[in-house]
Amino acid sequence: MQLLKDRIRKDGQVFPGNVLKVDSFLNHQMDIELFSEFGKEFKRRFEGEEINKILTIEASGIGIACIVAQSFGVPVVFAKKSQSKNIAGEVYSSKVESYTHGRIFDIIVSKKFLGPEDKILIIDDFMANGAAMDGLLEVIKESGAQVVGAGIIIEKGFQGGGERLRSQGLRVESLAIVDEMNDKTGEIVFRDEK
Repeated sequence: MQLLKDRIRKDGQVFPGNVLKVDSFLNHQMDIELFSEFGKEFKRRFEGEEINKILTIEASGIGIACIVAQSFGVPVVFAKKSQSKNIAGEVYSSKVESYTHGRIFDIIVSKKFLGPEDKILIIDDFMANGAAMDGLLEVIKESGAQVVGAGIIIEKGFQGGGERLRSQGLRVESLAIVDEMNDKTGEIVFRDEK
């Protein structure tokens, strides 16, 4: 998606440790008009698929997932990273190692929001090694729901999560795949430009 790649080049910052900072438009301050374009693009890419719920993980995926869900006319369910008093009853759970935060989170989804009748599209802002996706897939499997695919805004292709998940049969649609980043020059190379 050229619009996204242009925005990453304009406003993204590359930091040591393979960190791509895009908080000015994606995951701190959010450009809702750009998010609307994401929704249209995922709707186009998953045209004809039966999808009745969008699933994401808190926190930065929620805003994107809501706009994407609007394009599909379906609700959003998000996996919480901690048990809270407002989640009563039984839950599906999994463990997720966060690349960004360098720690392991327990994620939970109330059993009343996912079940065997659901056809799920996973939406997330970033994918590096695919650990968050693994946790969400485990929750979906536990619920008996069917995963239709995953829509990722920015995939760090050089970290292998996307390729691993695709090789396991998951349909992964990434709007921008970064294959190289240089924290000294700020250069970003996208997969389709190599």
